[in-house]
Amino acid sequence: MGFELLKSFQVETRRLLWLIALVFVTVLLLQRIELPKGNAGLWSIFSRGEVPEQKSRSFFNVNSTSDSVSLSNVSSSSAFNTSTVSQGKNTSLVRVNEDQKGNANTDTLSLFNDSAFPPMQNEDFVLDLVAPAVAPSPVVLSHDVASNISIELNSTSATTDLPPGPPPPLVDHVSAEKPRSKVLENEVLTLSDMSELLIQNYKLPPTMIPRWPSKADEELVLAKQLIENAPLLNDGLYAPLYRNASMFKRSYELMEQMLRVYIYKEGDRRIFHRPPLEGIYASEGWFMKLMEANKHFVTKRPKEAHLFYIPFSSRQLEETLYVPNSHSHKNLIQHLKDYVDLISSKYPFWNRTEGSDHFLVACHDWAPAETRRSMANCIRALCNADVKEHFQFGKDVSLPETFVRKARNPLKDIGGKPPSKRQTLAFYAGNMHGYLRPILLQHWGNNHDPDMQIFGKLPRSKDNKNYINYMKSSKYCICPRGYEVNSPRVVEAIFYECVPVIISDNFIPPFFETLNWESFAVFVAEKDIPNLKNILLSIPEKTFFRMHMRVKKVQQHFLWHPKPVKYDLFHMILHSIWYNRVFQYRLR
Repeated sequence: MGFELLKSFQVETRRLLWLIALVFVTVLLLQRIELPKGNAGLWSIFSRGEVPEQKSRSFFNVNSTSDSVSLSNVSSSSAFNTSTVSQGKNTSLVRVNEDQKGNANTDTLSLFNDSAFPPMQNEDFVLDLVAPAVAPSPVVLSHDVASNISIELNSTSATTDLPPGPPPPLVDHVSAEKPRSKVLENEVLTLSDMSELLIQNYKLPPTMIPRWPSKADEELVLAKQLIENAPLLNDGLYAPLYRNASMFKRSYELMEQMLRVYIYKEGDRRIFHRPPLEGIYASEGWFMKLMEANKHFVTKRPKEAHLFYIPFSSRQLEETLYVPNSHSHKNLIQHLKDYVDLISSKYPFWNRTEGSDHFLVACHDWAPAETRRSMANCIRALCNADVKEHFQFGKDVSLPETFVRKARNPLKDIGGKPPSKRQTLAFYAGNMHGYLRPILLQHWGNNHDPDMQIFGKLPRSKDNKNYINYMKSSKYCICPRGYEVNSPRVVEAIFYECVPVIISDNFIPPFFETLNWESFAVFVAEKDIPNLKNILLSIPEKTFFRMHMRVKKVQQHFLWHPKPVKYDLFHMILHSIWYNRVFQYRLR
């Protein structure tokens, strides 16, 4: 009797479970039919609070077919409030839905805490919500469902419900195809666009986490904290020349105290350790010469090094290996790849960071293409600092292109006439390289206007005196791009105390992470060449005098000395490399 009763009870239990399951499925089907997005009903069942479809739609302001994103609210490196969604190559703006009181919608935020994201058609979906000052650390979600989702939650509400405990660890490697911000998709970037990219990449550095820790890593973390909390500048530097003079001064002091550089000894002597000291590629040569001779920063103990220098000359690489008229750089690129393979197999240091604590200094136009693959993770100091040539803000450095005429005396003829005695409004002379200079000559050349002294190549003179005298006696020196965006005239203008007028779209000016270029230089879009004179005449005389004074003050940062001195060109290049390394380092 007892056995039959137990069997009957089991049958009734199974029937009851089937009935419950049928009711549950019916409810889901009804919700799917009633709501435009059936998944929202399912999400509302499992989330803490009810999430109506209207709220979910207002939280995401996404246009999946758009290739643009708006970057906004940029004031300083400590206050960059921008949010981007990148889906493959498509990038769209995302903003937190705020109620009338200005608080983020906590119901919507709870959606992220309690539910997985639905599968996306594109596997490269990344969502970044930037944290405000009240949020001490970002919340990062690791590999989830079919997407790599990196979320930094942002809410002005103090009641936002965050998951308990520390955030999950960051992913060690960054995708080689980093989502591109909308400003990179623009045809022409303004200096403001470039500043946004710089700050963005300082906040979310695109470098890998070291495979194992070192003492140098701890020192980088300390240096970053000290730089970000730098005391206000009291004396010593002229603040208007800099993005943040206090941070620059503190960073420079820490570089002098802490920085250690290891230099690899390997390499074909025709290409490595043999620098050019004259001509337009002299920047890479002078830096190499002074770096290898330096006893303060260079260490023979690589385990204590913060940076590793790859001492090759892009000019010597071309002179040694390029086959004339071959129009191929493959053997040059292969040579650098073989070198990386050599040092990575002989030493463990490259492999620890995949080269992100290594740097190179190269001034040849081909250097970006030659180093784009095998040295892509390195900090690259490049004269050809072109947004379109894969220059990475916050990692790479814009290297000043300096034309050194006499290696024995790199400071010969420095200076120029006082501003009141500079009678020529604008001057340019040079070869007609590239597409832009012929346009400049067409509009303003051939003495059409006595205020605009625009020429092709000047007749030869001893020590190029004619050219130098024009620069010394002109108010504005025109610095148009040639074949590439860079030109030695930018530094020449500063050398001869002439206000530089840079006409080169998408050119990142030297030491962009440190200097406030708009305080002492004029930037003119290439399309505005026909209006060049009106642009220059519209600058008040008082402003010109102030800019001329600032050119003289910033000049110290663009001078080569046989024995380096504080704040000179050698130290400024090294500082920019150091500064970017400090701010691109990622904690475990």
